[in-house]
Amino acid sequence: MTARHLRAALLLAAAVPLAAATAAATLRASHLKLYADRHRIEITARPRPDCPRCHGEGGWWTGGTFPEMEACGCWSDRRELRIRLLPIPAWNEPPF
Repeated sequence: MTARHLRAALLLAAAVPLAAATAAATLRASHLKLYADRHRIEITARPRPDCPRCHGEGGWWTGGTFPEMEACGCWSDRRELRIRLLPIPAWNEPPF
């Protein structure tokens, strides 16, 4: 390995944690939630804590005998991003 390749590898090793920290701070500031495992990466919206309509709760209860939650537009109208990484293994047995 030459000195140039070694320097590039060291710069890359230093850049990856910095990029991850920057991405985490950006997601936190934009009220997004990041979930990652070996099967998928998901970025979803969270309710804004300073929303004047839901006060950070994400919605409100409506109805009478059987109430339902109505989602606030501060998070429900925003898109989700899902990236599939590895296929989920098939079941060998039925789930019952």
